[in-house]
Amino acid sequence: MKSIRLREGKERSLLRRHPWVFEGSVAKGKADAGETVRVEAHDGRFLAWGAYSPTSAIRVRAWSFDEVERIDRDFFARRIAAAVALRARLPVASDGVRLVHGEADGLPGLVVDRYADTLSAQFLSAGTERWKATIADLLLEATGCARLYERSDSGVRGLEGLPPATGWLRGDGATEVTIREHGWKLTVDVAEGHKTGFYLDQRDNRARFADWVRHFGCERVLNGYCYTGGFTVAALAGGAKDVVGVDSSAPALERARTHVVLNGFDPGRAQWLDADVNATLRERLKAGERFDAIVLDPPKFAPTAAHAERAARAYKDINRLALKLLAPGGLLLTFSCSGGIGAELFHKIVAGAAIDAGVDGALLARLEGACDHPTTLAFPEGEYLKGLAILKAA
Repeated sequence: MKSIRLREGKERSLLRRHPWVFEGSVAKGKADAGETVRVEAHDGRFLAWGAYSPTSAIRVRAWSFDEVERIDRDFFARRIAAAVALRARLPVASDGVRLVHGEADGLPGLVVDRYADTLSAQFLSAGTERWKATIADLLLEATGCARLYERSDSGVRGLEGLPPATGWLRGDGATEVTIREHGWKLTVDVAEGHKTGFYLDQRDNRARFADWVRHFGCERVLNGYCYTGGFTVAALAGGAKDVVGVDSSAPALERARTHVVLNGFDPGRAQWLDADVNATLRERLKAGERFDAIVLDPPKFAPTAAHAERAARAYKDINRLALKLLAPGGLLLTFSCSGGIGAELFHKIVAGAAIDAGVDGALLARLEGACDHPTTLAFPEGEYLKGLAILKAA
């Protein structure tokens, strides 16, 4: 077994069970991509078993902090079984479920979503790539599913020195699946959809939005970055009479149209714009329009803290425009999925946007990812999705 020796003082994060070892913390030791290594403190004390990545800034991702544990097939079977068992205990109102959430489930670099009878997985680290075949078999055994589609096409793979990889790992057939969420029907294409196919992390926020639209009597709604229309379906379910969905992806908008009809709503209640959200907000504001509710769920503006300053300007601009476009007493749901923007900073950005817009508002709720996307105490970086529900002053 190869060993990685850390520099003096660099063992503190592992002692707190944080699973990452950065390149600059390593004093000596090398291994092949994905190979299991023993991570030691500067004095030789055992710290963790981990997967080595020779090209990544995260040089080792810890599998286990137990010296007697062995990283083998049984190890992955235990971790996957525990992850699946946890989801069975959680109040998930859908058959679209995040089954494995990377570091939060002790499986760094592995993301697995279940869409009805189909699994969709991302192998994003050298360690999970090395164990891919074993993990794939174990996932089918643990879930009873017969099909697993690989969506390892994230840019993170490149940082690990790995090429993108997509396609059926197990099983075959049509890649479109229909799931149920809070009583709604939504279709997912595991081959073409974003991430593993869909944004399951917004599941409960969509349901809350439907409730708020109903409670506050929101008739006109704008859904920015609407993707395949999940928040549009929620708004219609809440009684909205006119919902404008804006996205720059024509295929996503086409699927969004089908979702309105699939759930029995009048397609005339939904408008779709293949357009830039920022430009649309400006145009609607210039035209003197007002909306009772607006949703802003943009893509990742700041993948790392290094991008935070530029991203902050982008978030501030769209939120300033949305707050001005809202009718008095209107509802804004605004989100950031950027890892480089923390919850506190995001709150400050939106507060600054309100000042610039010359409006005030009350914080109705802080929003986060659904419960099947857990954040652990030892790995706060896992809390990537943050949001605010704001009532504009009347």
